[in-house]
Order: sequence, then C-alpha cells, then structure tokens
Amino acid sequence: MASKKLSAIFLLSGLVVASVTAQNVMISDNNSPNEPSIMMNPLNTDILVAGANLNNVYNSSDGGLTWSEQIMTSTYGVWGDPTFDVDTDGNFYYFHLSNPASGNWIDRIVCQKSTDNGNNWSSGNYMGLNGTKAQDKQWSVVDRTNNNIYVTWTQFDSYGSSNPNDKSNILFSKSTDRGQTWSDAKKINIVDGNCIDEDDTVEGAVPAVGPNGEIYVAWAGPNGLVFNKSLDQGETWLNQEIAIDPMPTGWDYSIPGISRANGLPITKCDLSGGPNHGTIYVNWSDQRNGANDTDVFMSKSTDGGDTWSAPIRVNDDPAGKQQFFTWMDIDQTNGNLFFVFYDRRAYSGNQTDVYIAYSQDGGNTITNKRISESPFNPNAGVFFGDYTNIVAHNNIVRPIWTRLNGGQLSIWTDVTPSPILFAGNGAAQQLNNVVQYPNPANAISYVSFKLHEESQVSIDLFDMQGRKVYTLMDNETKGYGKYIIPMDLNKMNLANGSYFCKLTVNGTSKTLRMIVVE
Repeated sequence: MASKKLSAIFLLSGLVVASVTAQNVMISDNNSPNEPSIMMNPLNTDILVAGANLNNVYNSSDGGLTWSEQIMTSTYGVWGDPTFDVDTDGNFYYFHLSNPASGNWIDRIVCQKSTDNGNNWSSGNYMGLNGTKAQDKQWSVVDRTNNNIYVTWTQFDSYGSSNPNDKSNILFSKSTDRGQTWSDAKKINIVDGNCIDEDDTVEGAVPAVGPNGEIYVAWAGPNGLVFNKSLDQGETWLNQEIAIDPMPTGWDYSIPGISRANGLPITKCDLSGGPNHGTIYVNWSDQRNGANDTDVFMSKSTDGGDTWSAPIRVNDDPAGKQQFFTWMDIDQTNGNLFFVFYDRRAYSGNQTDVYIAYSQDGGNTITNKRISESPFNPNAGVFFGDYTNIVAHNNIVRPIWTRLNGGQLSIWTDVTPSPILFAGNGAAQQLNNVVQYPNPANAISYVSFKLHEESQVSIDLFDMQGRKVYTLMDNETKGYGKYIIPMDLNKMNLANGSYFCKLTVNGTSKTLRMIVVE
C-alpha cells in the first residue's frame, strides 16, 4: 500500500465553493453517430448501455468512464431510432426501426435482448407489422413490479404522404414474457394525425408506469399535447384524449444550424415513495415565445393525468435564447427530476452548450448547470438526430448527447459525481481558506481549513461514481480555529483510481477535487 502515489490534487481556497467542472467522456466518433439513447442497470449503476444511429451500440462497466462499441445486426435489419430499457434482472432491451431483406423499410418495431450487460444480443423479434405501413419513433417502459414491457410508437399509413386519406396513429404493444413475444398492436389515440411528419402528425409517445400499474402516455399532434391512460395493463384505454397544453406553434420547428428539430414530449411518473409519489410529468420544448426563443417546459399532474398544471419553464436564462432537444428522467430512489437539453444562452450565434436541469421538489424549484466542457457549432448540412437522452438512479446521472465539430459527429456523456453536480453556488460561510495539499503527494495529503465558530465537521472520500469509500471525520465537534487534517493513504486501502474529498461543516459541503491514486 505504501507504494501508491497521490497525484493531480487541485488547490481550492477562499470562501466561494468552486463552480461545477464537467467531466465529459466521448463515447464514440465512429460511423457518424447521432440521436443517442442511454440506459443504466439499477442493480449496478456502473453498467450502462447506449446506442446511436443507425446501428451503433455501446456498453460500459465502469459508470461511463470507458466504452466498448459494436455494429448491430438483426434478422429484421437495424435502421435507427435506438432506445433501451432494462428489467429487474438486469436484462437490457434494444428497440429500433427495421429494414428487413424480405419486407419493407421501417415496417415493424424490432426488439433485441441482452442478458450479459450489452455484450451480446439476440437476433431480435418484432411488433407492429402491418403490411407496408411505416412504424416509427418507439419508446418503452418496464413495469418493475411484474417486468411487463410496454411500447408505444407512431404508425404512418404512408410515411411523408400529403394525401388527406393517409393517417398517423399512436400504437401500443406489450410483452408479458420478458420480450419473447409481443401482443398485437392496438391504436390508443382518438384524433388521427396526418402523415407529413410535421405539426399535425401524432408523434412523441413515451410510456410511463403509474404507482398501481397504470400506463400513461402523452404525445403531440393536431390538438397540441394530449394524454391517454390504461388502468388494466393496456387492454383498454380512455375513449377521450385529455388536453395537457395547446403547444402553440406545434412540435415541429426550426433551429439555426440544425437540419431539423422538434419539441416532442417525454412522459415520466414518480414511483419513489417520496412526497411526489404518483405525480406524472411531461417535458417538451416549443417556440411559443418566438422562433428565436425556444424554451423547455414541463407540466405535471397529481391526479392520474385528469388535470395538468400550467407549463413550467425549465431553462432559467433571460428570454431570447434557444434551448432545444430536451429529455428527462426521474431518479426513482428519491423522486429527483433531471433534464438535459442544448442551450445557447451564452452566445449570439449558433454555438451550443449542453445543460442539465434538476429539481428536488417536484419542479417547484429548478436548477440549471452547464455540463459541456466547451461549445460546439452545428451545421445544418449534417443530420444531427432527433433527440438527446438521460438516465438517473440512486443519485448517479448520465446524460447523452450528440456533438458536431468540423463536420465530425460524436456522442458524449458526462460522469461528474453527484456531490459535485449538486454542489450549491453559495459560500460555506463557516469556512475560510480551505486548502488541500501538497500537489503531488506520496502517501499522505492534508486538508486545511479555518472555522469561525464551534461547528460539526465531516470529511469523506468518494469514488468517481459518488460512492463514499472512506470517512476521515464523522460529524465531529470542532471549535474556533485552524485545522490541518491528514489523509493517510496507508490506512485507506484504496484501489487505484480517481477520488474526491468532501468537507462538510454544519451541513454545508465543499467538494475538493481531484485525487488520483496510482
């Protein structure tokens, strides 16, 4: 143990807590990836599976620090719209569009299954085959009480047709045997859309499960944002569509530098058992405030979707900038809400950042934080995809997004530990001149701080996944004065890797980063 070395220690001093420094990881820039999706195994948050157009799949076993990648094949073809789910045994499901050798382009929704954390996949089965009709934009949810899998998507009678007799509809299918077979597709919308793939087409059906097994789905179309639900595992649905928001200007809009953009909704339900248990959330974006001021919104229902709140603006910048391609998730261990979106608040042109927004009180207060380490400049001549994605569980948050630099597409995630991501922007007024030194060190390092009054002090060491691995001080009472606390690696028995130290005084924390054990 004595041979291990402590290095790359950053010095922090003064009263102000350091602002969040993002820790971005490029997943891949091979095969022009875009339109990514990501899923985490709640049994082990180090295990992640992700994908991107058209047929790229990635997996990580270290929380997203490193990734393996493969090109997917299927009996029924692989043609984009990658989405993922996971059941209570840790089996992953990969849903995508089809392009079969014997059949028609996007004529069904395909499901492939992995029982080994995304290393190997089944050849696939399918749902929704209906002659030559196109099946598009599928999303799924797993009911974690019984492992039923529910999938909703858009069916086009004839994709892109302007014939008023050609319609689009929202379809539903389920599997009760962990993806081996799928029920016949069932129409769940009342008002049909057209097939143009614009505002009056019905799209954006993302299912959610309620606290008693309800299935909730919202989508956008000719009547704005609407909602339907089933109380019997999808066998029957309401014979009416409940209005959420008129979604003025529609879901299909333009963003400079983006080949096409949309504000299609995402539906989630809080199953955490916390104060907002059972609340349904719908997240979207639109241009009600002007074509140069796209905003991200959320509406919520506390009565099973019967009534909905007025739109809540998620981005917290002054009016006049673009925020687009939002996605959301709920950490079902605590009910915290997380959003990811592209953001141009800091620029006058097309330079683009990536932001996370989060709420710990059901959306009453929402905090925005930039997570991209540097902006990028998209080019409308390069297809950028139709969505971002984010997954959260047990305070581990993994967003995923597309980036375009110099014509090169790539997809990224961020692995910032949650104590840093959630760090407040205010000062810990009890602290003064907090120093972590030396840099570098061999077997020992020190945390130095000064207290203005008697305080309760804790010092903890966390790994890069935000898990506490060592406690130096546990809520000890310390009086006025200066303290120098040694961190002795010989006593910590740490594996090689990266760690960070958190100093907490009277419940207020300051995160000191980064410690690398070699």
